[in-house]
Amino acid sequence: MTEIIIHRPRNRGRVVFLSLWAAITVVVLLAAREILLPFILALVVAYVLAPAVAWVENSRVPRWGAVILVYVITIGGTYASLAAMAPRLGLEMRGLLRELPAIAATIRDEQVPAIRKWLSNLTGVSQPPPPEVPASSSGSLRVSPQKDGSYEISFGTGVELRQIGEGRWRLEQVPPAEAGPFEPGKFMSDAVSKSITYVQRNTMEVIRLGRSIIAAVSRAIFVFFMTLMLGAYIMITRERIIGFFRSLVFPDARRSFDSLVARVDRGLSGVVRGQLLICVVNGVLSAVGFWLFDLKYWPILAIVAAVMSIVPIFGSILSSIPIVAIALTQSLGTALEVLAWIVGIHQLEANLLNPKIIGDQAKIHPVLVIFSLLVGEHFFGLPGALLAVPVFSITQSAFLHFRQISFGDDAPADSFVPPPPRYSTPSPPQVSETPASG
Repeated sequence: MTEIIIHRPRNRGRVVFLSLWAAITVVVLLAAREILLPFILALVVAYVLAPAVAWVENSRVPRWGAVILVYVITIGGTYASLAAMAPRLGLEMRGLLRELPAIAATIRDEQVPAIRKWLSNLTGVSQPPPPEVPASSSGSLRVSPQKDGSYEISFGTGVELRQIGEGRWRLEQVPPAEAGPFEPGKFMSDAVSKSITYVQRNTMEVIRLGRSIIAAVSRAIFVFFMTLMLGAYIMITRERIIGFFRSLVFPDARRSFDSLVARVDRGLSGVVRGQLLICVVNGVLSAVGFWLFDLKYWPILAIVAAVMSIVPIFGSILSSIPIVAIALTQSLGTALEVLAWIVGIHQLEANLLNPKIIGDQAKIHPVLVIFSLLVGEHFFGLPGALLAVPVFSITQSAFLHFRQISFGDDAPADSFVPPPPRYSTPSPPQVSETPASG
């Protein structure tokens, strides 16, 4: 009988090998950070849709077929919903854009002075009146003081403001138009002539704008299809991906690795899937309340509330400001009702939805949420703010896991029970082992 001898490498060699390749991987990711967006989005898509794919797969559908079916239902349902809402949203958006100057004037001329007067009565400190600046109407330029201390600059006929560089503008005199009967041919000729003149004066700006639009559209299409393709590959081969990382761990630590993966999944499930579900609930409840209070443009404002709630804490606060401001243009009572409804929704989320959907064990302290959001936005802008909480959730899960391993019986109580190993391999043949020389 032939004896098989297996030389197992020492632990130190494995640590050196993994540390070296981890450093190389970090360097490569930092160097290629500008092209990582499709991969990050694909991870999010795969993680969000993985439960739906697994549910379809349980009906004896091949995994690739389940991925395609989930993609078709998700994209088709989103497109159908947008197509059904598009006419109403378009009508509301046109009305909102048309009324924005009037809304801004109402807030500036009525609401801001009223708030100032209320604060003066509350504190007993009178607000100084705006400085009296005589209106200047010389030539075609007019400067008028406003009640809130700002100034309105208006241009009369015969003058136009044209940008000549970054932060540089120039007033140019426009020759007066000749009065006479309307002639369609002359009108079209003048329009074409003015368009050509504008393009000639701003050729580089027009070219840059066109190139920017084409590049943005092309990149968006590329990122969209690349994200779907990468997400499909991740969902189809998820066991192989997790199995690869599991193979890098020492054999006696693989059960701990399974526990870490399950803990990270539990935290991310609340932060990513739970937060998306809460966004939908927030949008539905906001739409119902805004409709009941007869708030102007309530469909658009409900969508704004739902989308902004993706960013915890800050998103809800920022979305409430324009909603309450628009409600103020209708009446103070409407604004108070809308504000009370928004506060009620957030209380419902904090006390009922978050514990049930996200779970108590996946919670992150609000101070840490704000810290992670500020750090992510500071270093990476909007994408950093969106990914800050999921990344912090992974960090928190790793901290709790290794704290439990390091402290042992002294570790604080954790209700999470490590799952049994999900990856089993056949028992190896009976062999004799000798340590590697050197």
